[in-house]
Amino acid sequence: MKPPSGALASRNFRLLLGCDVIAGTGNAVAIVAIPLAVLAIGGSAADVGYVASAALVPMIALLLVGGVVADRVPRHQVMMAANAVQGAAQAAAAILVLTGYARVAELLVFSAVRGAGLGLYLPAAQGLLPQTVPADHRVQANVVDRIGRNGAQIVGTALGGILVAAAGPGWGLAADAIGFAAAAALRAGMRFDPRRAGSVPAGATPGMLAQMREGWHEFLARSWLWVIVAEFALLSAITTAVVSVLGPLVAHESLGGARSWGFILSAYAVGAVVGGVAMIRLRPRRMLLVASVAVAMFSVLLFALAVPLSLPLIAAAALVVGVCTEVFAVNWVTTMQQEIPRNMLSRMSAFDAMGNFALAPAGVAIAGPVAAAIGLPATLAGGGLVIVALSCVVLLVPEVRQLRRRAPDPDAPHLAAPDLAAPDLAAPDLAAPDLAAPHLAAPHLAAPHLAAPHLAAPHLAAPDLAAHSNEA
Repeated sequence: MKPPSGALASRNFRLLLGCDVIAGTGNAVAIVAIPLAVLAIGGSAADVGYVASAALVPMIALLLVGGVVADRVPRHQVMMAANAVQGAAQAAAAILVLTGYARVAELLVFSAVRGAGLGLYLPAAQGLLPQTVPADHRVQANVVDRIGRNGAQIVGTALGGILVAAAGPGWGLAADAIGFAAAAALRAGMRFDPRRAGSVPAGATPGMLAQMREGWHEFLARSWLWVIVAEFALLSAITTAVVSVLGPLVAHESLGGARSWGFILSAYAVGAVVGGVAMIRLRPRRMLLVASVAVAMFSVLLFALAVPLSLPLIAAAALVVGVCTEVFAVNWVTTMQQEIPRNMLSRMSAFDAMGNFALAPAGVAIAGPVAAAIGLPATLAGGGLVIVALSCVVLLVPEVRQLRRRAPDPDAPHLAAPDLAAPDLAAPDLAAPDLAAPHLAAPHLAAPHLAAPHLAAPHLAAPDLAAHSNEA
């Protein structure tokens, strides 16, 4: 059998990819299981929203802390601990649901614990991937990882529907807990040179608050970074509102209901796969210019829903948005990895994640009232125009237009830490899989979930029109 080549030649990257696919599949199952679990124990539709929202506050509160921690401690260890916490919380929720003792208040608490784990996980996830491969394999690694997470999202949601329908939502929660546990165990098998693993000796750096301030100054010093993060704060509010509120309303009123909306989301997922595959070979020189033009295309779906066009045409628009999402995400992550020093990458990723999530709850909250006041078509068309306007403003920034891809310096040491043999903990080689969710860097047509940001967080390394995570 021919040995793996390119990014897959790295054992650390194969382990990272396996973790993302396994955890992403479990998270996708949980997307189906969690709301049905709340309803199964007698909760209301409002309770479903409360449980979903309970993760946001601790996640956002811990993002900056997570960024500092991941720039001080080996990142794979931070992610392993976060996965263990998330798995334990999900396992406890599953046991309560399966035994009939669950109450909404308890599910709220476990949701908050998973959100706290995600807040620590996301910044570390952004910084870990470039440590697993040489610089000249970084783009391929970003693409393969996103394809794997997107594929896991597709498989996991289908599996979740089957499992929950056949055995109940408690078993769906249990499957997610098992996924977290497996991902944590695989991360324990990663081996990095301690000198390059991202850890900082105690006393060698300022305290955490000083590092947060340093990270903030570095963030503001890069106009291309803070401008695009600000853009996505607004864009995420719009896309989350479309996915969670406005799109389903259009499907209910004009397209025949939930089945049509599911078809549209599936078309988006197919587009994301196509876009990921295309980005394996496409290497635009002006990465941010191409990425920002792709962002403007997000408006196509909103305009199609505003009319609304026929179902096949709306699905085609969703497919285009899926392709453009991956074009943006790969170029965005590659730019961050190229332009930001390795010892700052997790802190910059934390600010990136903060921008993505900050306004998403507000977008969901005001979408219904705005649509009631001015109508669905006007709300959707207005959102599409805002996306186009934001993209035009971003393109006015010289750094966005002019920043270019640099060829790796053959004389410079690799940022990727070499794989170190560890026969006692060696995990089996994991082949490259398909697609699933955030990251921190890839969006999807779906509301953000507790462990993999999507369309709500289009550029969090992973996310879907649905999540940053990038992978949690």
